[in-house]
Amino acid sequence: MGMSTVVIKASASQVEQIIRYYQKDQVQHSQPYMLGFFKKPGASISVYQSGKVMFQGERAEEEASKWGHQTSKPEHTGQDFPMIGTDEVGNGSYFGGLYVVASYVEPKDHPFLSSLGVDDSKKLTDQTIRTIAPLLRERIPHQALPVSPKKYNQAIAQGYNAVSIKVALHNQAIHLLLQQGVHPDKIVIDAFTSPRNYQKYVQKERHPVSQPISLEEKAESKYLAVAVSSIIARDLFLQYLEEISQQLGQRIPSGAGHASDLVAADLLKQYGMVALEETAKLHFANTEKAKNIANRGS
Repeated sequence: MGMSTVVIKASASQVEQIIRYYQKDQVQHSQPYMLGFFKKPGASISVYQSGKVMFQGERAEEEASKWGHQTSKPEHTGQDFPMIGTDEVGNGSYFGGLYVVASYVEPKDHPFLSSLGVDDSKKLTDQTIRTIAPLLRERIPHQALPVSPKKYNQAIAQGYNAVSIKVALHNQAIHLLLQQGVHPDKIVIDAFTSPRNYQKYVQKERHPVSQPISLEEKAESKYLAVAVSSIIARDLFLQYLEEISQQLGQRIPSGAGHASDLVAADLLKQYGMVALEETAKLHFANTEKAKNIANRGS
């Protein structure tokens, strides 16, 4: 069955009932806006002052159904309400930085997005992405956080890791988008780590978002808001690769395969380490491979 997340809206009296019911499973928490946090085998339950109650874990559906959640209709894949969706691009690529975007999509935007073919962003060619991203940027409220390779390498040097950087960026993108005054009923992150890991890292951030957040697998094919974010983020990534390809006079590839090793080795021979510090994620194994190739060739 796997992890699932269910959020219900409870009345004040129902909130009291829920807190009483799970009393013996109560766990300490330091979250503002949270009335209680409870852990049962297979499910954790977070009760918020707003009356929202979030169930997470393998048995989330089962626990939530005790409080009026209908498991029969796949409620969580519906999107007929305003929502924020986030995604990131560049994470698996040696060259280029990290591009995180949060987008706010309302039901009134759906026809426009479908007409552009946003439904399954994974199927879109790079060319199509370059064409429709500007239209999305103009029309859909969003927050983009591009992190250059140089800034990315500095963050790693300061003790962030590949996951905690993403947690920081997704949280910050959502925080800034909420500050634009949007009111989502649901916030979804295309899952790149476990909810538990996310919570662990987000606590260390300056402005952890207080509204419940679901981390869902394959969210970009379920939610238009996530698909929009993935298109805008991919466009930023492609734009960056295009710019450095022009500056360096050779095609800089995406991904982290052998092609990247060869180009990196070439850059090392021409310009030295500084070229990789400015254009690539140094902690990837490609850096050592490129050094080996460059040394063999010298």
